[in-house]
Amino acid sequence: MATNFIGKPKNRVDGRDKVTGTAKYTAEFHRPGLLHGVVVSGTIAKGRIKNIDTTAALRLEGVVEVFTHINTPKQAWLDLSYKDMDAPPGEPFRPLHNDKIQFNMQPVALVVAETLELAQYAATLVKVEYEVEEHRTKLADHLEDAIDGDGFRAGFVPPKSQGNFKKAFSNSEVQLDVEYFHGAEHHNPMEMHAATVFYEEDGSLTIYDKTQGVKNSQHYISMVFGLSKKKVRVLSPFVGGAFGSALRPQYQLFLATLAALELKRSVKVELTRPQMFSFGHRPITIQNLKLGASPDGKLKAISHKAFSETSRFEKYVENVVNWAAKLYDCDNIEQVYKLVRLDMYTPLDMRAPGGATGVYALESAMDELSYKLKMDPMELRLKNYSEEDKSEGKPFSTKTLRECFQKGAAKFGWEKRNPQPRSMKKGHDLIGWGMATGVWDAMQVPARAKAEFSADGTLTVGSATADIGTGTYTIMTQIAAETLGLPLEKVKANLGDSDLPFAFIEGGSSTAASVGSAVQKVCEKIAKKLLKEAGKIKDSPFKGANPEEVIFADEMITDKINPSISMSFAEIMESRELEKINKKYMLLPNMLKQNKYSRNTHSAVFAEVKVDEDLGTIKVNRIVSAIDGGRILNLKTAHSQILGGVVWGISMAVHEDSFMDHTFGRFINHDLSKYHISVNADMPEIDVVFVEEPDMVVSSVGAKGIGEIGMVGVAAAIGNAVFHATGKRVRSLPITQEKAMT
Repeated sequence: MATNFIGKPKNRVDGRDKVTGTAKYTAEFHRPGLLHGVVVSGTIAKGRIKNIDTTAALRLEGVVEVFTHINTPKQAWLDLSYKDMDAPPGEPFRPLHNDKIQFNMQPVALVVAETLELAQYAATLVKVEYEVEEHRTKLADHLEDAIDGDGFRAGFVPPKSQGNFKKAFSNSEVQLDVEYFHGAEHHNPMEMHAATVFYEEDGSLTIYDKTQGVKNSQHYISMVFGLSKKKVRVLSPFVGGAFGSALRPQYQLFLATLAALELKRSVKVELTRPQMFSFGHRPITIQNLKLGASPDGKLKAISHKAFSETSRFEKYVENVVNWAAKLYDCDNIEQVYKLVRLDMYTPLDMRAPGGATGVYALESAMDELSYKLKMDPMELRLKNYSEEDKSEGKPFSTKTLRECFQKGAAKFGWEKRNPQPRSMKKGHDLIGWGMATGVWDAMQVPARAKAEFSADGTLTVGSATADIGTGTYTIMTQIAAETLGLPLEKVKANLGDSDLPFAFIEGGSSTAASVGSAVQKVCEKIAKKLLKEAGKIKDSPFKGANPEEVIFADEMITDKINPSISMSFAEIMESRELEKINKKYMLLPNMLKQNKYSRNTHSAVFAEVKVDEDLGTIKVNRIVSAIDGGRILNLKTAHSQILGGVVWGISMAVHEDSFMDHTFGRFINHDLSKYHISVNADMPEIDVVFVEEPDMVVSSVGAKGIGEIGMVGVAAAIGNAVFHATGKRVRSLPITQEKAMT
């Protein structure tokens, strides 16, 4: 009887710890004598500090130190190898490095005290005088200063054009020329960023950091402070949401480590909710789409241009305009990506970076074209369905998007749609139906894993990757249990510890394909060792047997041809007098094989909205998301991942909006009472359909990764539904009642 766990809707193995409070997060770790640090944030966008007065704060009993650029020792900043794994081109921000102010709410001091309350009060007594310089924070006002969006960064592909767009567009019988805008979006995970640094007696550091990559934080700290990695251990066993905000080491990690090293004491620094708005966000972007088509709907020309923000000190890039050539069969495609340097912090990867942005504009434009053509929006997409990636001239490793359209439409009831805007109504509500396509990358990156099988029948697997709430602990347990043939309760996964084998930062929907495959392979090595040892037992039926000839299931090795021939793991370990079997595995993606294909996930999203005809209030009433994500490793956690992505897509479409006071260059709605996000009361009925086809090119477990694809295309589908309901095309996000009615 086989032990099958992969694909099953298993409960989270860490679920009980989380709901009972046993799971501890970064700011919850404590030791006697722990000091508390509070960050003092700057109040101008550009200039320098003329004077900083810490006298009043230092007079308070219990205030240990106030760190500023004046008394902060210079670190090993000149060594550029300190850059983290997610760093864009440029010079990373250096906290308390000098008197220069580069963005509003920049940290200008760290107050360290015996208690949190005292540190908070003392921080209010720090007085700063500035020399203010003229700043710029409004993207639309500086497009003429745009620079090329290029430069090496992991995962970024510089856009390239093909064919002759201008000629093909001018010769197109049907033309569309439109512009779209969305402002900054902020990650705002439940757990705020924090770092708890324990200073050990030997001078080493044990650091709990809110991070998506403990190895990344360890590398950053060791390089910046000139420490041996053996002296720096970073742990992040549980992460209360991140969405990309913890891909890079944020400034609380630097400040807490600085204070601990200088004071030779343990220090905790946790950012406030307003300070969570002071670093990284989805960049403000303006996009222009031009589509040319024949009267029958065949695309002749596509132009996708984007202007996005970056900071003065780094060149943040993401794949915004690269998607049309992957989705549509068109020979003439122009792709232009420009950046504008602003006096703001560098943008930061945020769930489906570039994809959520670029596909929103592309799929909105495709919807607009369908109405010009008087053609069904799904029919238009199928008319131009691409069987290969036109940008690379490569076939897809797998692609079930056509089936996603079919199954998603059937689930939604798309065939009942009346194509005329404002034609569907119920009471005071105008009903709108819209749809869009989603696409994201299917990535695999290097990863290591280790495994230890014990004589008591338990298996422990480990990798330094993170679980940011996606269910990584659970799927690693399932993969290990099925590969070796053990019950789930006998498998334990260890993650989020820099002492564990290397894993890249948890991002880009790459973890399942990367670490999952490494775990599978290391467990196969354990299995081979067990079979080899079984063959050494006297009169063993498995002498000289190959792994392909046996089955590992139910804690036994069983002959495939003759199931009556079997041997338990316990018997093997006892007979061979083995206490433990330890193995390691290094996964290196087979680039020779993978580079022959374009590797992507896809989706088809269908949305229904209700718009009050008198008030203009918008309610997302129903979503169907059909997903092409390769092999689904856990039906329950995968379903939750897509639900989360859809929720964020809804929030992007009709709720989330940042307001920048350009006089001061500062986000002014920097808390959750003013920065609106979707909540339970906003949630519609959400149906998720998985169209599975294992992708053995991307990973040996067949998974493609689904963390991002659930969000891509949702905002466009909702915007398209709002147009269908109202006849009003809104080209800036979020779509508010004012925009929908004016």
